[in-house]
Amino acid sequence: MTELSPLQLVIIWVVPVLFAITVHEAAHAWAAFHLGDDTAHSLGRITLNPIKHIDPIGTVILPTLMLMLTNFVFGWAKPVPVNFRRLRNPRRDMAFVALAGPASNLLMAIFWAIIAQIGWLAYESFPITIFFVYMGSAGIFINAILMVLNLLPILPLDGGRILYSLLPPNLATPYAKLEPFGLVILVVLLFMGGLGKILIYPVILIYALMDGSIVILQLIFGGSV
Repeated sequence: MTELSPLQLVIIWVVPVLFAITVHEAAHAWAAFHLGDDTAHSLGRITLNPIKHIDPIGTVILPTLMLMLTNFVFGWAKPVPVNFRRLRNPRRDMAFVALAGPASNLLMAIFWAIIAQIGWLAYESFPITIFFVYMGSAGIFINAILMVLNLLPILPLDGGRILYSLLPPNLATPYAKLEPFGLVILVVLLFMGGLGKILIYPVILIYALMDGSIVILQLIFGGSV
C-alpha cells in the first residue's frame, strides 16, 4: 500500500474500526431491548452513532499507541449496560445478548468482503477503487479479530457471558468470581504472545470463508481477482 498517502492509510483503518465497534455495541443494545431490558435503549445506545460507543482510552488512545509500537491492536468500546435481571429469561437471554456482538462482526466481515470485491471488479476501469480493496481487507481483519477475541471464554468478554449462561448454577457462580481478573488475564496473554497464537488460526479461517464469499460474487458478476 505504498502508493497510499498517510491520511488514506489512517482512513483505511479508522473507518472499519469505527463501524466494527459501533455495530458490535449497538447489536448488544438491540438484542437486550428485544429480550426485555430497555436500559441501553433509554441511554440511546441502539444507534450507529460511533460517539455513543467510543471509550476515549480503550477505543482511541490505546489502539493508536499499540498500532504505532506493536504489530497487534487491542482495545475496547464503552460497554453497553445490560440489566440481566430484566431479561425475560435471564440465563438464556444473557447468551443471546452476548452472542449478538460477535455475530454482528461476522456480518460486517462479509460486508467488507463484498466492498473489497466490488473494488476489484471496478479496478480495471477505475484504479481509484483499489482504496476500497484495502479498506475491505482491513475491515475483514478487524472484524475477524473482534469476533474471535470476544468469543474467548473469559469474563467479561462475550464468550465468558455465553459460557456462564450454559454452565449449571453450581459451576456458574464460582466462574463469575473470575470476572475481576479477566482484563488482567487478557493483558498477560497479550504481552506473553499467547493471545496472538490463540487468535491467528480462527482469523485465518474467517479469511478463508470470506474468500468463499468473494468466489460467489465472482460467479454472479463474472469478475476475477
